[in-house]
Amino acid sequence: MKKLILASKGGYITDGQYEIFDKPRNKIKWAYITTAGKSVPDSAYIKKHEQRMMELGWDFKEIDLDGKTTDELRELLKDKEAINVLGGNSFYLLKSIRESGFDKVLSEFLDRGGVYCGSSAGAYVACPTIEVATWKKVQKFDHHGVTEFTAMNLVPFLIVAHCTPEIEAMFKPNIELTQYPVKLLTDQQAIIVTDDKIEVLEDPNIGLKDFGG
Repeated sequence: MKKLILASKGGYITDGQYEIFDKPRNKIKWAYITTAGKSVPDSAYIKKHEQRMMELGWDFKEIDLDGKTTDELRELLKDKEAINVLGGNSFYLLKSIRESGFDKVLSEFLDRGGVYCGSSAGAYVACPTIEVATWKKVQKFDHHGVTEFTAMNLVPFLIVAHCTPEIEAMFKPNIELTQYPVKLLTDQQAIIVTDDKIEVLEDPNIGLKDFGG
């Protein structure tokens, strides 16, 4: 059974109201993947998110995909029950996923019942492509040589994270042109995927505190 939670904000992973696990989140062994934050101007949100997980009593291990082989990732994830992929630079994250073989290891992880949680860039790479990250008029991040945007294709749609009415209006031409359905997520929303079942959730309390992008 494939289980995913995809959100705009990392705070939805830690504090959002949702049911996808069969036990409390602080009883789960987590992998915390911070690679996307290595290519952003300000990565303070990573420590904020880490502090929040510690406050909640989570059992987690931080993992950087860079420099890892598929066998090393299998070993690191063998006892983990959930993966929390934080946001940052989608291009850098996708590059690291390809080079490490994380996508192959993740497929095995999901097949054995693991849960994938991704926020912002971590949600984008779960989509068929990360093309949404190219839709802004002024490019925010270095592409790190990534010119082909095919991602992990865990869901059949694209996600616009941190969506506002202004962003929706700006992205409207791209939304009409892309071949994929597009889900618009505010900072208070997340998508739960259980096999082919897709549910959009909303928690108005998320975003009042910043626990990670």
